[in-house]
Amino acid sequence: MKKILRWFILGGTLFFLGKALKDNWIEVTSIRIDAAGWAILAIATGVTLLAHTWAGWIWTWVLKELNQAVPTFPFIQVYLKTNIAKYLPGNVWHYYGRILAAKNANVSTGAATLSVLLEPLLMLAAALIIILLFGSQLAVSNTNTGVQILQLVGLAVVLGAVHPRFLNPAIRFLYQLKNKKSESENQPISSLIIERYPLKPLLGELVFLGLRGTGFILTIFALSSLNLSQIPLLLAAFSFAWVLGLVVPGSPGGLGVFEATALTLLQHHFSTALVISAIALYRLISILAEIAGAALASLDERLAN
Repeated sequence: MKKILRWFILGGTLFFLGKALKDNWIEVTSIRIDAAGWAILAIATGVTLLAHTWAGWIWTWVLKELNQAVPTFPFIQVYLKTNIAKYLPGNVWHYYGRILAAKNANVSTGAATLSVLLEPLLMLAAALIIILLFGSQLAVSNTNTGVQILQLVGLAVVLGAVHPRFLNPAIRFLYQLKNKKSESENQPISSLIIERYPLKPLLGELVFLGLRGTGFILTIFALSSLNLSQIPLLLAAFSFAWVLGLVVPGSPGGLGVFEATALTLLQHHFSTALVISAIALYRLISILAEIAGAALASLDERLAN
């Protein structure tokens, strides 16, 4: 059933994107990128690479929250080298590579596993915070009745959810679910707890989402002019699409789901042809940044040795 669901989701999103491209093919092919646009796309690629490097640094913060003393730069290298593996079927191989590398660096199996569970949870919380702050911009028609109250309540819920009182039971459950077949080999679950509010990693993930969103905004700016008032809208749409790409099964690296969601959210605010071109370019930029990060990390590791 899982395999059928994954193929159904992937097939459905690709069909939706293919139909949108077919219906707007003439407008898409009419879009041109000038020299300034190519320069902006290069900057967007650099910003996206910076975001992945920053995410690797946050991973070391998460490990330190679990009382694991780890070297910063070697673990950032591991993060960048394994990042591209998320596009493999299953969408778990980048996590597996990080767990294996952490274990080889004398990090306990339990802490290594928990770190790759906690990191996406904090990413999810950061994305939800951005959505709650700017999500009202996505409405086709502005209806302010109760919106601010709902935003405040939602924000309080998300911030409360990452408090150790609620976060520890959640990560214990995920850890036990992931390791139920090999509990005897793993660190006792009682020692795998967050002792304080993970404010630093959470703020770090907000910066990560901000950098990723900036890369997406720059990609659109390379194709068309933007107003400052449109930036919160684009950041909220990016965060929402990125979250769905993270949590929906059958979407390695969010492929297809991110694009379909971004198109659905933004086609009422921008021309469909512009959105299609931008999301296609941004996917290419993301993959190029991830390949560049993996290559630079490997090169740096070899030069250091």
